[in-house]
Amino acid sequence: MLHTHSNILGLAAALAFACAAGPANAGGNPTDPQIAHIAYTAGAIDIEAAKQALKISKDANVRAFADDMVRDHQAVNDKALALVKKLNVTPEDNDTSKALTKQAEAKRAELSKLSGAAFDKAYVDNEVAYHKTVDNALETTLIPSSSNGELKALLQTGLKIFEGHLQHAEHLASTSK
Repeated sequence: MLHTHSNILGLAAALAFACAAGPANAGGNPTDPQIAHIAYTAGAIDIEAAKQALKISKDANVRAFADDMVRDHQAVNDKALALVKKLNVTPEDNDTSKALTKQAEAKRAELSKLSGAAFDKAYVDNEVAYHKTVDNALETTLIPSSSNGELKALLQTGLKIFEGHLQHAEHLASTSK
């Protein structure tokens, strides 16, 4: 459990980094191209986690949740790609995106060693923690830091969807022991 906790803390630290640092504008917050990349990366990470769950889990409820994660995060990421293309903005890789990707790879490697109920519990617990962290980053940093109205609106829509994901994951965690 300590290993899982350290990955969650690493993820939280990576997202917090988006607020505190980065070669951004004068306020020290991430720029819109950085925000777009962070948000897209966070969605892609959850898609990959869900695909892993679909390969490993046999639990119908976990699989249904994972299907929802793939569908919803892919839809939001598709809208994000369409928006940055429309705005002629190139998402900018940054230290936050890189840290998120590194943490996600470590988590997937950790989960790949599990199976059955142990995998299901670790996956669902991680989804709860992940969505709490991402929702908080959207609410406190990414949305307020966004200067483009369309990007801000997309992030706000994503936040509403991801808050629903958090509730679903918390429900799953409470019903599966």
